[in-house]
Amino acid sequence: MESFKQLLLKLLLLPGFATSLKYVQRSCATVFMLHRFQDMERGTAGCSVPHLRRALAYLVKNNYELVTLADLFERLAGEGPQLRGAVAFTIDDGYVDQATIAAPVFAEFECPVTTFVSTGFLDGKLWFWWDQIEHVFEHTARRSVQVRAGDTLLEYRWESEEQRVRAQAEFIDKCKRITDAEKWAAIADLARRAEIEIPESPPPRYAPMSWDQVRACEEMGMSFGPHTVTHPVLSRTTHNGADYEITESWGRLRAEARNPVPIFCYPNGGWDDFGEREIEVLRRMGFVGAVVGEPGYATSLESGPSHDDRFKVRRLGLPEDLPNMIQYVSGLERLKQLLRGSA
Repeated sequence: MESFKQLLLKLLLLPGFATSLKYVQRSCATVFMLHRFQDMERGTAGCSVPHLRRALAYLVKNNYELVTLADLFERLAGEGPQLRGAVAFTIDDGYVDQATIAAPVFAEFECPVTTFVSTGFLDGKLWFWWDQIEHVFEHTARRSVQVRAGDTLLEYRWESEEQRVRAQAEFIDKCKRITDAEKWAAIADLARRAEIEIPESPPPRYAPMSWDQVRACEEMGMSFGPHTVTHPVLSRTTHNGADYEITESWGRLRAEARNPVPIFCYPNGGWDDFGEREIEVLRRMGFVGAVVGEPGYATSLESGPSHDDRFKVRRLGLPEDLPNMIQYVSGLERLKQLLRGSA
């Protein structure tokens, strides 16, 4: 006997059924968030090209409006027609696979996409701190390590690959919850105790796209927004540090990209990862708005300069299977939220 979920997924795949729910989405949009893309040559995991093509093909075939992020923010603010279930795509960080793998696929379907880049990464001045942690855990010959993170002495032991990955994830999560200075000290302590030297430049699987690739991607229809310089959790930085991360990243992007969008993306993107301090900097600099990593739909914004809604626009991770993606864009997930009173 079919389960309710199996029956529901079959209904979603029937021609016309999903589009009949679009009225639920009449004043909001689905903003999808992506990160890495599968690249067999570099050994990177992430969204596969076949899955991305299937998702985009479905949206095009079923006449979903695929909008730029800039257009989305204008229409959320009441400028132009209602969104009526429009879909926008975003990518975070600025890895090379986003330029070489993702950009051509989005161009193939003439689908707009905005990539948020950390400018220090593209400038070759650093590689991402969580990738450095992964590098240490993957290459150490040790099976246990003690490391100090802030005021806490942590101890990790592992015998299997699963246990190692869990230890690595726990340490990354811990580093998100301490100050930025403590984070870098903890990573240095981890490398020393694990007897691993962290390379100055990232290995190929962690490499950034270049500024030339940014401009080439713009020619293909990809747009770019700022995502700080070094990708810290902004609420864990000093006042001057947060100001620098936002203003410098926007300045570098404006210097290198042909048409950058004045929309910001908070690193990590949780509600505790930024605050009024960061919003005030964005407001002062004339940003249109900002996106977060908290799940939810992009809904109509309150008007007026005092409202912060435009700096807290939610996104959804692109599901790994087509039926769940259809549930998000069709209005069914939105309907469930409305019935639960959580939209």
